[in-house]
Amino acid sequence: MSGRGRKASLPDAGHKRPETLSADGLVVRHYNAHNRVREYDFSALPVAEPMQRSLAALFAAQCRAGRWNSHDSSQSPFHALRTFATFLSQLEDAPCDLDELSAAQLKRWRVSQSGSSGGYYVFTSTARLLRGDARLQSGPIAEELARRMRKPKSRVQSYREEEFDQIKLAARRQFRAALLRIEDNARHLQRWREGAFEEDSRPWLLGEALDVLARTGDVPRYSTSDGQRTVVRRYREALGGVGWGVTWQRLFLTRLEAMGLGVLLMSEYGWNQSVINNLEVPRATPDPGSDGCPTYRIPLDKPRAAANRYETRNVTDDGAGSKGRLITQALAATRFARAYVEEHAPGSNRLVVWRSKNPGRAVGDTQRLAPVGPFRFGIEKDHGAEWAHSQGLTGSPFQRGRRTVTAVDRREPLQHRQDTHDMNYALVDERVRAEAVEVIAAGAEEAADRARRAVLIAQIGDAPVPGDVPTATADCSDFDHSPYPAPAGGCGASFLACLGCENARVHPGHHPRLVHLHQSLTNLRSVLPQPAWDREWAEPHARLEDLQRKLGDGAWKQAKARVTDDDRNLIDLLLTGSLDT
Repeated sequence: MSGRGRKASLPDAGHKRPETLSADGLVVRHYNAHNRVREYDFSALPVAEPMQRSLAALFAAQCRAGRWNSHDSSQSPFHALRTFATFLSQLEDAPCDLDELSAAQLKRWRVSQSGSSGGYYVFTSTARLLRGDARLQSGPIAEELARRMRKPKSRVQSYREEEFDQIKLAARRQFRAALLRIEDNARHLQRWREGAFEEDSRPWLLGEALDVLARTGDVPRYSTSDGQRTVVRRYREALGGVGWGVTWQRLFLTRLEAMGLGVLLMSEYGWNQSVINNLEVPRATPDPGSDGCPTYRIPLDKPRAAANRYETRNVTDDGAGSKGRLITQALAATRFARAYVEEHAPGSNRLVVWRSKNPGRAVGDTQRLAPVGPFRFGIEKDHGAEWAHSQGLTGSPFQRGRRTVTAVDRREPLQHRQDTHDMNYALVDERVRAEAVEVIAAGAEEAADRARRAVLIAQIGDAPVPGDVPTATADCSDFDHSPYPAPAGGCGASFLACLGCENARVHPGHHPRLVHLHQSLTNLRSVLPQPAWDREWAEPHARLEDLQRKLGDGAWKQAKARVTDDDRNLIDLLLTGSLDT
């Protein structure tokens, strides 16, 4: 079904799903979600041909629809199989096929790969594929394949606060400069289209060149005798030269500026490169309030997610510091490029679009949308380090930056399950652990303080002590020297706090009313919101629980049998606050 509820069109008669395995069983063709193909030649593996065919068959089973939807998913397993084949080829008794593989050989393979993150992924990926062969699903070899390898700790750590601030500042400066450049030229183009300039004047010529640039992706050019393309002389003075900075960059982002935008999207929303690469143009709806601020509905495609691959985020642009402001700016910076793309390739619908300075250069990444004219989409994963170098930084900021946003800034999973976030992001990050020391210490101190307040501090006796002053819940031995003095002298605490005072004494005469008080507080817990009950009644209830433990179940039951109407009335007055007024 289409998004509007209409039935999707059927393929042409005779249509058949492309075969993933070649007729000779040695070449696997993996078609991704965009129906682009990547071929894997298993005849190049350094093992016997029967083994090549067996590995190719296992690999092809995963390349069918519904398994691996992207070429990124198939490249790593193929490299792992190649490593496995190289290992087998170096054995003295190298097996010719999988049924000749022994448990001892697999164990040697597993041991050879342990100790490094690369080896862990090579082994687990290979074992997952091998378990699909019926010949390896029983016996010692199946047990060896089922053995788990300890996953090495990640060496990727979050940035220090000052480091990440420097990265965000560099990206913000770069993208802001590009946005201001595009906006300034957009205003000039709009004025030209409104007829604000005298014909053939320099501003008019600039406006005409911008109009051609917006419609064709380049300023007016002609071919020289040596085959080069150069700017038409008529527009050179108005443009200020023939370089990229004064020609097509007037309305379009460069590749590195698009990378800078990607860094900002990562730092603002915690998205990884694959998500940013596939970002569709958000849909804007007016805010229901009177200010009319736009709320953007952003569809997210998470290619690496096994489940819940697609989700939607809503962000609102209601000011300079709001979540949606970056989306507004990204839409503004890419609007001319997106308009060109939509006219020449309707339905491309990508947010991050930039102009290549070498439009004829082939695109090696089959996961990316094909270029449209001189325009390309998303951010290229191999160019993060190049962007950092251009800004005087080192290393691609995406992996460490996303860990910083997820584990340190937000402290919550953004694209993972909670257990994945805890195990792979929070618990292994040194900065998180260092910052957690003070939090844990403060929490422990608070818990200890709460425990001290919630235990019974009043003294337990067998009989009243002469001179003690009776209260609603205990007897007081020193009313004039209370830990909670009143402004006018004496004790200013509620009678509910008596059990937490060292001046209080409890004897068997108090037990029945205290048992009734415990039961009343327990009943209140079932009818009050938990936060309200915790705030008002949790501490006296905990002290009564402590008293019950110290007296024992037998004495507690006997006291419950001795509760009188006077005890009930007294407790009712206490709980309604009548005794504290």
